[in-house]
Amino acid sequence: MSEHYEYVPHRLLRRRVRDIASGAEGELMAVINENVSDCLTYERWMELAYIRGSSGREFTTAVENVMPAYDQPQPARRRRENGSA
Repeated sequence: MSEHYEYVPHRLLRRRVRDIASGAEGELMAVINENVSDCLTYERWMELAYIRGSSGREFTTAVENVMPAYDQPQPARRRRENGSA
């Protein structure tokens, strides 16, 4: 495998996410477009998400498997109830 890679911006960086393939949760640390080929004759590029779990160890998954963890606190929203000023 060659050492070619590039960082990719992602809207969930530094947020709590869930890997839908394994069910594991953690903080999305980076998304990297990386050559995952084990052969020198061709390249196979893939966007990998690096997630740091609660143990502190990072694991990778396909970026398509990453979704927000909805159990995190949501920003407070103001609602006007009927009859309130």
